Amino acid sequence: MGRLKAMLPLGADTFLSRIVRTFHDAGVSNVIVVVGHRADEIVATWPLAGVSPRFVMNANFESGQFSSLLKGLDATDAAGISGALVTLVDVPLVTAATVRAVVDRYQATHAPIVRPTRGAEHGHPVLIDRSLFDALRRADPRVGAKAIVRAHASPEGDVDVNDDGAFLDIDTMEQYQRAIAGA
Repeated sequence: MGRLKAMLPLGADTFLSRIVRTFHDAGVSNVIVVVGHRADEIVATWPLAGVSPRFVMNANFESGQFSSLLKGLDATDAAGISGALVTLVDVPLVTAATVRAVVDRYQATHAPIVRPTRGAEHGHPVLIDRSLFDALRRADPRVGAKAIVRAHASPEGDVDVNDDGAFLDIDTMEQYQRAIAGA
């Protein structure tokens, strides 16, 4: 898009602060944000008092999104952690109700992959059970997480939601303009 997505304005928030606030509102207290490009600027301008994620640096960010997922898993993988709830910075309009529904489904089923769905469409956030962390670490970086997620997705882990924001990936200026007009 030619601009830093994490810092794009979205109402009173930025993309990043909207996501962190949404997770917080859904009861997710341990939020890790993986930063890379212009990381210092993102961390220095963090806008939310009282809602502070843990920032983790991905020095290898130029190798792609998958390297950030692996950094996040490394930061998350600790005793007592049963899974990781993952989303992308360009999916800022997901609702707290959807995040909560994903977490609740995971707690009820312990499915290895839990994700919002709408018909054949699947969105974000995706909850990945800890049992898949090593498989992700061994995955081909050119393919990323997709093969692992698809291989372990199941009807038990699919959560039917009526939330356009869970399926809206903002990658172009035109998509951004439409999103801010509706936000």
